[in-house]
Amino acid sequence: MPELPEVETVVRGLNKFARGRRITGVKVSLPKIINLNPALFRKRLLNSRILCTERRAKIIMIHLSNGYSLGVHLKMSGRLVYTKGNSTIEKHTHVIMNLDNGFDLRYWDLRQFGYVRLFPTGKISEGLKLDLLGPEPLEKSFTINKFTELLKTRPHTRIKPLLMDQGFIAGIGNLYADEILYCARVHPLRRVNSLKEPEIKGIFREIKKILPEAIRKRGSSVELYVGADGKPGEYHKYLKAYSREGAPCSRCRAKIIRIKIGQRSAYFCPKCQR
Repeated sequence: MPELPEVETVVRGLNKFARGRRITGVKVSLPKIINLNPALFRKRLLNSRILCTERRAKIIMIHLSNGYSLGVHLKMSGRLVYTKGNSTIEKHTHVIMNLDNGFDLRYWDLRQFGYVRLFPTGKISEGLKLDLLGPEPLEKSFTINKFTELLKTRPHTRIKPLLMDQGFIAGIGNLYADEILYCARVHPLRRVNSLKEPEIKGIFREIKKILPEAIRKRGSSVELYVGADGKPGEYHKYLKAYSREGAPCSRCRAKIIRIKIGQRSAYFCPKCQR
């Protein structure tokens, strides 16, 4: 579930808590989570310092002082938490990095769809296939003109799956696509070539509004997500559509409904969203 706001919250937490810390120990309990032999993975991490952490789409990148970088994808149920080294190690904790201040970085993943991968920093983009990702929606370069031009390349695609396509725009997933389209009053099954200019502007406006607001509220903890400090987000308290099947629409009081688009659910108001 973690999408752009949740991953950005983790990144900001790691920059606050773990920047400059030296890795003094490494334990891997589930080798399939990493991309190297565990002994080599451990060797390349030991005694390196954490320089900084950044995000690309839904991927966390931790850059180290020895010329390597970690790429972490939380996928559906992953957590990357900065916690005291003497705290209880929870089941499903697959990678532990001990730090020189007595704290740990722990990667936890119930469903085991995520990963922790190590690459030379100069090759992390190639290793994680970052060049295949679309533009970052919160960058200044992502303008209404850019968004409109992108839409023109996919005229027959339904708008909700398109917003979730990481090759089209980076970082938006199921939850925020629902919220963006609800606030823009656009039906999730609309095809791009049916959208009028005010509707396109409305979707763009809500992308630029909702994602930063969700970051300010530390993301949405609707399932297993927590920030780097282990605390849940708050934005789920403000959701208007996602996972609210049967609840009244905040605008017209019609009931929010759920449909399937491919393998994913879409929540929307059948009266307000056209």
